[in-house]
Amino acid sequence: MAIKTFRPLTPAQRYHAGPDFSTITKKTPEKSLLLPLKKTGGRNNNGRLTSRRRGGGHKKFYRVIDFKRDRHGEAASVIGIEYDPNRNARIALIEYKDGQKSYIIAPNNLVVGTKVVSGPTAAPEVGNALPLKAIPLGMAIHNIELIPGRGAQMVRSAGSSATLMGLTGEYAQLKLASGEIRQIHGTCYAVIGQVSNPSHEKVKLGKAGRNRWLGRRPRVRGMVMNPVDHPNGGGEAKSKGGGGRQHLVSPWGQVAKGLKTRRKHKPSNGFILTRRPKK
Repeated sequence: MAIKTFRPLTPAQRYHAGPDFSTITKKTPEKSLLLPLKKTGGRNNNGRLTSRRRGGGHKKFYRVIDFKRDRHGEAASVIGIEYDPNRNARIALIEYKDGQKSYIIAPNNLVVGTKVVSGPTAAPEVGNALPLKAIPLGMAIHNIELIPGRGAQMVRSAGSSATLMGLTGEYAQLKLASGEIRQIHGTCYAVIGQVSNPSHEKVKLGKAGRNRWLGRRPRVRGMVMNPVDHPNGGGEAKSKGGGGRQHLVSPWGQVAKGLKTRRKHKPSNGFILTRRPKK
């Protein structure tokens, strides 16, 4: 997918760069696969703000995605590639022989009319879902399960993919985009190919208003706040860390740079063979 730029007739158009939507073949979503999506504004069930800088945004419906692909051995035909406002990848509408329709994350280069299959006997072709132990080594995969039968949880964002490095006993070794090498059980399913819309990282919003359409409210630095509002606030003129030289922290005092937030004895630590390289 190409990135579209504009003549700088306005200040926003000078910097705006967005997708050209050339791969979209179906503009209206499938009504039977839509659910209402209620906005929280970053507030929990008590009405308290737990996630800052959220609010507004365009109204949208949730597209129900089939992350399990559990109709094994049944071929489905791709009848449309659609835009999904809830994710940065494209989605594909597929239809089975009995007329049931479902959405899947569209792999790159998937076209209308392609047949996609899931199951241990499926061919290792783009869009097909197979258990890791049945996928040839070195293939790019996405939509990967962490626990058999739970549904895909990893490698679902635009342009991402993982590489199957090897099989040892019941487990497969995957190399993720971050450089981390992780073990996952061989019966977990994954989809062949790279996630669609790889040029998403080149998109430039161009103006503040587009952030508001996405539900993102303005962000203000802690340094320019008052001491009552942030640990870094206060001080005469421009000062690092609230007039002193302490480390930058969050509004609740947690160190913002360099602190490891992952639990030290997390159960899944044993499945990580190689950590991602340090920056």
